[in-house]
Amino acid sequence: MNFIDIYKNNICQTLLELDSSKIERAMFLLKKLQKNNGRLFIIGVGGSAGNASHAVNDFRKLCDIDAYTPIDNVSEITAKTNDEGFDTIFDSYLKLSKFTMKDILMVFSVGGGNIKKNVSVNLIKAVKYAKSKKGKTICIVGRKDGYAYKNSDVSIFVNVADKKLVTPVSETFQTLIWHLLVSHPKLQVNKTKW
Repeated sequence: MNFIDIYKNNICQTLLELDSSKIERAMFLLKKLQKNNGRLFIIGVGGSAGNASHAVNDFRKLCDIDAYTPIDNVSEITAKTNDEGFDTIFDSYLKLSKFTMKDILMVFSVGGGNIKKNVSVNLIKAVKYAKSKKGKTICIVGRKDGYAYKNSDVSIFVNVADKKLVTPVSETFQTLIWHLLVSHPKLQVNKTKW
C-alpha cells in the first residue's frame, strides 16, 4: 500500500472512531456559553496555534460567540516569553482577561501537555487556571495520556492507528471538529458565504 492510501485509511478509521457523544457534549457546553454571553478562549502551540486562530474567526463570525486566542497577539506572547517564560503565555492571558465560570477554554493539542516530560506546560497551566475559576474546558487531542485529556470537562480523542501519523491526523481533526461545531444548526447563527 502506498503512503497516500495509508494516510487516507488512517483518516477514515479515525473518523469512524470519533465519539459523537463527546462532540455533542461540547456542542451543548458551547450552546450554554452562547446563551449566557460567555467567552471562548482557544489555545494551542505549533500547528494547533494556527488552528486556534482560524477557529476563533469561525466561532465569532458564524456563531456570534465572543472568542479569543492569545496566539493572535505575537507581541504579547513574545514579551511574556522573553520576560516570564513560554510556560506563562496562556494562563496569564486568562488572568488578564478575567476568565470566569461563564467562560470556556478550548485546547487544541496533539499530546495535551506532560508535566514529567516538560512538554506544553503552558497548556497545563491554562487548564489548571480555568479549573480554578470553575470554567469549563474542552480539548481535542491525539493522546489519552496527556494533561488536557485527563483534566478537561469534555475530552475529544482523535485515535490514530498509525502512531507515526498522530500529529498530522490530530491537527487535521481539530479542524474537522471545530468546523462541525460551527456548522451545527444549534450553534450556527450566520450563514457561510458559499
